Amino acid sequence: QLQLVESGGGLVQPGGSLRLSCAASGFTFRYRAIGWFRQAPGKERERVSCISSSASYTDYGDFVKGRFTISRDNAKNTVYLQMNSLKPEDTAVYYCAGWMGSGCSSSVGSWGQGTQVAVSS
Repeated sequence: QLQLVESGGGLVQPGGSLRLSCAASGFTFRYRAIGWFRQAPGKERERVSCISSSASYTDYGDFVKGRFTISRDNAKNTVYLQMNSLKPEDTAVYYCAGWMGSGCSSSVGSWGQGTQVAVSS
């Protein structure tokens, strides 16, 4: 079982930046696609981004529009989400997710506990 722990959330002003980290334990990390979902109050959880096990493929939700960048360091068992030009509508709990396979088309099998991101002036 892949254990995922998020960090890096917090309060930021509109237009600001945050970098989320997802630290994983488990020997299968380097063979799994990893990514992020988010859930705002009263809304359904939505997919933010995914990166394949080799980092050769990444995808983003339409709402990202070039503002976020996902990356991974397999030597450190960590995935990052750099979020720039943050908007109030980005406010949500962000969850790290581990896919069942190496690609982002497989299903999610592991979840982190979430980290709160609040964008407000």
